[in-house]
Amino acid sequence: MSQDDLAARFVTAVELHAVDDLRTLLAAGLDVRRPVQGKPATTWLTEMYTRSDRAPALLQLLLQHGAEIDDPLLAPVLLDDASTLESVLAVSPSLLAHRTTLASTFTPLHGVSLLHVAAEFGCLQAARVLLAAGAPVDARAALDEHGLGGHTPLFHTVNTNAGRGLPMLELLLAAGARTDVRIAGLTWGGGFEWETTLFDLTPVAYAQCGLLPQMHRDERQTWATVRRLLEAADRMVPPLGNVPNRYLQPRR
Repeated sequence: MSQDDLAARFVTAVELHAVDDLRTLLAAGLDVRRPVQGKPATTWLTEMYTRSDRAPALLQLLLQHGAEIDDPLLAPVLLDDASTLESVLAVSPSLLAHRTTLASTFTPLHGVSLLHVAAEFGCLQAARVLLAAGAPVDARAALDEHGLGGHTPLFHTVNTNAGRGLPMLELLLAAGARTDVRIAGLTWGGGFEWETTLFDLTPVAYAQCGLLPQMHRDERQTWATVRRLLEAADRMVPPLGNVPNRYLQPRR
């Protein structure tokens, strides 16, 4: 099988977070040290829309076979490797101030802290280590050239597929994350065909954006997240009886 054929199958394996399929491709001679369809192999993993607990195993396989991360300092976070991250922070506590940028299918990762990265990919063990080491729970992302961004890690947890961000949301709330942070806006899915620019956002407002059709979020989960954020802010939660919205249900 040619490298081109292996590369095409690699993209599918990464899209599905199929660890065994990746092992098979590597055994068949896939060279992940070379760009895959013009991009580093690890970039395919981090910018793909799938989020699951299998991602660290995929990344570990890629690194073991010679692939590299553009920003190597992200490795223990993306691997959700608590012990390695603790060791690195013990030697280099300045890592808590490190900023990085990488492509993101959903909430932007432009000039973000390691805690933003952990929040985006659901790396709970890494997030716990970062918070214990003193990482600011309300660290702000950088602003882009249009003045958009400046969001905190909490934003990465409130509008996730299948509610995957909820355990991280609870961790950040327990660490004191503010629910009333307001930003001018951000661009969700920047560079992808579902790119959507949103303005005047708080975590609650951003959670409600999950009702947009292009986000493919579950309506019940969206409102459950909104309710949780309101409760965390000690705000009144009015009855949300029309969920799912009856008007949007198929007519019989």
